[in-house]
Amino acid sequence: MAPPTFIIVEALYPGMTQLDFTGPHTVLSRIPGAEVIVASEPGGPIASDGGLTFAGTKRLAEIERCDLLFVPGGMAATDVINNRAFMAEFERLAAGARYLTSVCTGSLVLGAAGVLKGKRAACHWAWRDMLPLFGAIPDAGRVVRDGNVITGGGVTAGIDFALVVAAELAGETVAQAIQLSIEYAPAPPFDAGRPETAPPEALALVKARMAEALPGRLAGAKAAAARL
Repeated sequence: MAPPTFIIVEALYPGMTQLDFTGPHTVLSRIPGAEVIVASEPGGPIASDGGLTFAGTKRLAEIERCDLLFVPGGMAATDVINNRAFMAEFERLAAGARYLTSVCTGSLVLGAAGVLKGKRAACHWAWRDMLPLFGAIPDAGRVVRDGNVITGGGVTAGIDFALVVAAELAGETVAQAIQLSIEYAPAPPFDAGRPETAPPEALALVKARMAEALPGRLAGAKAAAARL
């Protein structure tokens, strides 16, 4: 008898960052024995923050269960955590999942679902300080595991995160083969990928942009945290 299929649900929402989703999806969809379901609360097309629209997502309500639940981040993460229709379905699936996972500010969605209390979690560096609102312990790691919770840092950390998941589910050799098949051998032209190494001018530009969004994002996070 064939082993049961391992079901992975990727929960999308309007305004998510597409690379938070597509990076992990590229890896997760290559894990042997895994069935990856791309879903959203309304089903159908979901537009990302970069203008790409992902068509044909399945309605979360139509999914009975999953083994691994994944949620990407994005500037809209602090909006969707106050969308009760989305959160109700997300929390239902989270209750039965073996693994709870996220990339970037997707960890705020996990937090709003009440599954990060007392757990270490990663997040994009600019928004990591919001995690304690949900009882989580911020961790600056690129990929952070605490029990059945596996979280990735900002955006491009999603590929690292997904390879860690692949190794967990299928072993290191399979994960390494996936890494090789997608030629994931990052060699960026600049050492500006973290605030600790970025040139001051670049850091100032990003911090200024993030500061404009902070009041609205913080209000959204506090509203969701108040319901826990």
